Amino acid sequence: MVVAPVLTATSSGDALELHPAGSWTAANAATLERLSSDVVPQLDRAAALKVDMAGMRELDTLGAWLLEKMSRRVTSAGHRADVIGMDDRYSGLIDEVRQVNRRTPRPIPARNPVVAKLDGIGRATIGASEDIAAFLQMLGSLCMALVGILRRPRSLRLTSLTYQLYRVGWQAIPIVVLITFLIGAIIAQQGIFHFRKFGADSYVVDMVGILVLRELGVLIVAIMVAGRSGSAYTAELGSMKMREEIDALSTMGLDPIEVLMLPRILALVFALPILSFIGAIAALYGGGLVAWFYGGMGPSIFLARLHDAVSVTHFEVGIIKAPFMALVIGIVACSEGLRVKGSAESLGKQTTTSVVKSIFLVIVLDGLFAVFFASIGM
Repeated sequence: MVVAPVLTATSSGDALELHPAGSWTAANAATLERLSSDVVPQLDRAAALKVDMAGMRELDTLGAWLLEKMSRRVTSAGHRADVIGMDDRYSGLIDEVRQVNRRTPRPIPARNPVVAKLDGIGRATIGASEDIAAFLQMLGSLCMALVGILRRPRSLRLTSLTYQLYRVGWQAIPIVVLITFLIGAIIAQQGIFHFRKFGADSYVVDMVGILVLRELGVLIVAIMVAGRSGSAYTAELGSMKMREEIDALSTMGLDPIEVLMLPRILALVFALPILSFIGAIAALYGGGLVAWFYGGMGPSIFLARLHDAVSVTHFEVGIIKAPFMALVIGIVACSEGLRVKGSAESLGKQTTTSVVKSIFLVIVLDGLFAVFFASIGM
């Protein structure tokens, strides 16, 4: 039979006596919390505490812990707390509760800032070496799969390749045209605004043509593809990894690199040069419109100046970069997808990592190509 809990507090000078009675069990949790809270002011004023458990009918872990909390509140202030009248049935429970959280946690020693910095550098170095190893492993596996395709052309999954080309190429054209058009228009507007101060409006055509064809066109398109298609590849492969579909392919005797990764990466390698060309044309068109309406430079003058300013070499420099950037984006996206663990958090983390690494490597690769082409006079 459950009896309502009661807690009677009587003061004798600076000493406080508590007389808990009834059922101190979890069934009366709300009442027990209220009773223990009501005596807190008296506990703070008490110089000694005595708990008389003679009237206790039922006791469980919750009740024992509340009584222990009251005792500890007094002892933490340096005063004495005694428990009397305890039934033998509850002595073991009371003893167990008294041992809970008795150990004070050791203070965390302050780390030497130099050691902490070296530790961070070491961890970053190890992480970078692991990323490089994963990249090279994926590149080697991709080369082996490509050699197998060249030896057995019928093993190429043409349907998958065509579908991936449609996804990363055809479906990306609208956003690529829009963004590159705006980039070309902004470059032309800013160039006209500043060059007009020196009477050099016509040099805007040189700037737009060389920047778009040689650098910004392919770079902007590659960054857009990394954020659009690279993240999609990582999410798709990561989801398949979580559902163990990639392991199932290996069990069936199929090579996941050949079935899943190769068509996606080949589609990127084929699509990015085409997208770069379309993006360059859109950027030049945007720059030409701004030069016409904002700078008063007619289309015929713009085209004539563009013909004199740029050459096929500038176009070749931009297009040569595109397949290599596509290869980097595809390898990073696929390798990060295979590193997904069994949680949605891991999937989101690796997808974000894939986009960040792809954009970083694309920019680094563009800088290396710029140095290389400058050294050979292109």
